[in-house]
Amino acid sequence: MIEYSREVNQLNDNGGEIRICEADPGMLRNLSELFHQYRLFYGYADEQPQREAALDFIRERLERRDSVLLAAVVEDELAGFVQLYPVFSSLSMKRSWILNDLYVDRRWRGRGTARQLLHEAERHARSTGAAYIQLSTAPDNMAARRLYESEGYEQDTEFLTYELRLR
Repeated sequence: MIEYSREVNQLNDNGGEIRICEADPGMLRNLSELFHQYRLFYGYADEQPQREAALDFIRERLERRDSVLLAAVVEDELAGFVQLYPVFSSLSMKRSWILNDLYVDRRWRGRGTARQLLHEAERHARSTGAAYIQLSTAPDNMAARRLYESEGYEQDTEFLTYELRLR
């Protein structure tokens, strides 16, 4: 089980407050809707079965606590989330984290919400003694790439990544 026990209040780029906290079951509906929007961004269908699958998937993550799901709350509204999955690095012999999902609702973009979520993900990774955070994004997602690079993330030039699809 993964533990996270910190809540952070920070100012966004417009001087408003962003509260970063661990997602909880009370956020399930809103969080699953944001997760569905995130998947739409990557080309998945906007159909009721997909919405229900998103709800089930997020519910399972919250119940099993097999990921760290951090939520950004702005003006009492769920504005975005980041989801981290634990892995281990055999070479460094330390825990590492895969930042698998980062999404901010369109209404809250451009206010520093994604950056604050990244900062809290980094803080969490450091607090667990992690060797690194790894993430992937679409090559044409220039806004995300600029954000990641501005926060010190670098493209991996040491290793090639392969994937075996098991569908």
